[in-house]
Amino acid sequence: MQAKMRRPATLCASWQRHLGGEFEQPYMQSLSVFLRERKQAGGVVFPRGRDLFNAFNACPFDDVKVVVLGQDPYHGPNQAHGLSFSVQPGVPVPPSLKNIYAELESDLAIPAANHGHLQAWADQGVCLLNSVLSVEQGQAGAHQGRGWERFTDAAVRALAEQREQLVFMLWGSYAQKKGQFIDRQRHLVIKSPHPSPLSAYRGFFGSKPFSRCNAYREANGLEPVTWALPD
Repeated sequence: MQAKMRRPATLCASWQRHLGGEFEQPYMQSLSVFLRERKQAGGVVFPRGRDLFNAFNACPFDDVKVVVLGQDPYHGPNQAHGLSFSVQPGVPVPPSLKNIYAELESDLAIPAANHGHLQAWADQGVCLLNSVLSVEQGQAGAHQGRGWERFTDAAVRALAEQREQLVFMLWGSYAQKKGQFIDRQRHLVIKSPHPSPLSAYRGFFGSKPFSRCNAYREANGLEPVTWALPD
């Protein structure tokens, strides 16, 4: 008999109201078993268990203004901490985030930050979410197809159905699959290639997601996001 994945204490109450039932579903129970078995087999899983749901904990459901959706976490040591594209303080800025900073500077003339920690965006209501919430060291995409996609589908669907005038930035084909849940009459959806070095030149550069986001928010009487990061 499979052990159930218990609701983590770090999943804030506002998200538990919308996603708590997912932890009782067979797919999440199977995912829990898979993660435990990978660790028992010596696999190094990122991020740390306590950070798996950091994207939700850092940005409560009712505070979400923008969703930046990526693919899966960074797979290098000390990088992933549960916020998509973000790295922990003191860790070198990864190539994908360097490209995000380059587009931010081109779009809004905001110089690149001297770090890669995006907590200040989350504090403003930018939900930095990956489609898949775990990965193994040195193996990009190692945990795709194990159940995380269904869980993050539920998160995006809840936001799309129960909130109004959100901005969804779907970066890469994997993230764009979630666009089917989003009513374009109620929300702004910005789709572009992933900012990784392999695809940024195929349309991420020049997509102007940051100015488009703020223009939409201001047109609806909402505060723009301050995209400049503190040092």
